[in-house]
Amino acid sequence: MRLTPDQAQRYDRNIRVPGLGVEGQKKLLCSSALIVGVGGLGSPAALYLAAAGIGRLGIADSDVVSLSNLQRQILHFTPDIGKPKTLSARDKLTALNPDCEIVMHTYAVTEDNAAQVIAGYDIVIDATDNFPSRFILNKACLALGKAFIHAAVLSMSGRAMTVLPYSSACLRCVFRQLPAPHVPSTSELGVFGAIPGLIASIQVTEAVKYLLGQGELLTNRMLIYDGMSMCFELVEVLRDPDCPDCGQPSMIKRGCNYD
Repeated sequence: MRLTPDQAQRYDRNIRVPGLGVEGQKKLLCSSALIVGVGGLGSPAALYLAAAGIGRLGIADSDVVSLSNLQRQILHFTPDIGKPKTLSARDKLTALNPDCEIVMHTYAVTEDNAAQVIAGYDIVIDATDNFPSRFILNKACLALGKAFIHAAVLSMSGRAMTVLPYSSACLRCVFRQLPAPHVPSTSELGVFGAIPGLIASIQVTEAVKYLLGQGELLTNRMLIYDGMSMCFELVEVLRDPDCPDCGQPSMIKRGCNYD
């Protein structure tokens, strides 16, 4: 394929990035990604992936836009209240970049349909807000051999890691069980709106690196961000021999601090 004159201009700053170039941009235009959850993490992730020129972007969410979403879910505007999040997202993403084909999955991704939904994409972005959904994605991506980029946010902090099936630690290697019912969530501790924007940007960077085969991914490492101290920490995570999902050797030890 050749870039059109409009594409060459639209993606000019991408093309100038060392290691990306015209050929890298063509790869992105021929690639696909699925974002599960079009909320705090999924909104900025979708915007940046569409802007980058991903050829096909799936967005999966069963919720509608509510007023309390607007403080952090930047794809959705006040007139969108009551509208399905996938529809609201599609309208903004198509307006941003008509090159990007938007596929709406206006339903929850469950154990019953996860494999069918995920199968058609090159990479999966976990932008969910609960562990049962994250565990479903983790297991389905392992079964299908799909790269999976996990992230989560709470209050003024966030985390991200990338899973390459059966060659790096998976989510269940790190989080074996569901959290106890009393563990605080965003409904109790909230989340500052810019935090998911920052963590989602990391997810998008990981996705683009994976699709281009460039750089060092966050595999066997979890990146943890504390907004109050403005500190990043890397925690090394190895595969767990007793992991119920990937069943390979693991140990967890402290990595280094970045501030």
